[in-house]
Amino acid sequence: MCGRYHIDTETAAEIKKIIQQTDKKVRKAMQSPAINIQTYAQDIRPTDTAPILTASATGMECRFQQWGLPGFQGKQVIFNARSESVLEKKAFREGMEHRRIVVPAAWFYEWNRKKEKNMFYRTGKPALFMAGIYQRYEDGDRFTILTTQANASMKPVHERMPLILEENEIAPWIFDKRKAGELLQNVPCLLDRKTEYEQLSLF
Repeated sequence: MCGRYHIDTETAAEIKKIIQQTDKKVRKAMQSPAINIQTYAQDIRPTDTAPILTASATGMECRFQQWGLPGFQGKQVIFNARSESVLEKKAFREGMEHRRIVVPAAWFYEWNRKKEKNMFYRTGKPALFMAGIYQRYEDGDRFTILTTQANASMKPVHERMPLILEENEIAPWIFDKRKAGELLQNVPCLLDRKTEYEQLSLF
């Protein structure tokens, strides 16, 4: 599960680097979004607008989209989708087939049963890359983050976690439908965890 994550200046730098490595033609188009990310480094919550990586006419680009698909009840948003069933459910199938994205983050948060807040990150890595999809609506594009079963580093806190991609899996996830289907079966990398109960408690 992923209900809140963080972006910062290093996230912006990683976005720019990934795009430059993928397609040099979009370097100029990337400069402004990267600067914008640096100006408001913050925690991202459902319904916030955040940067994502997606396919463009010339390669890969950074766009800003709202996090969370409209809920079935018309009140709540769907900010996560289960990777195991994303191809089976009508609400997600089209996005998985045609509109795959990557959501960069410096780290993400998860709460345990005691409502204690935990921060998950990778030591030595400035960014995590979470697999996602987006849908198009009259008021703009919206994305959701895919989740999978928790690995050993996440299980003590929660049974679900984001589907995390390695850097060399970003382009295949976005551009290669067959490879993307295989990546749905990925077991995410082990993560480091930081907990400061007194300062980060939800209640």
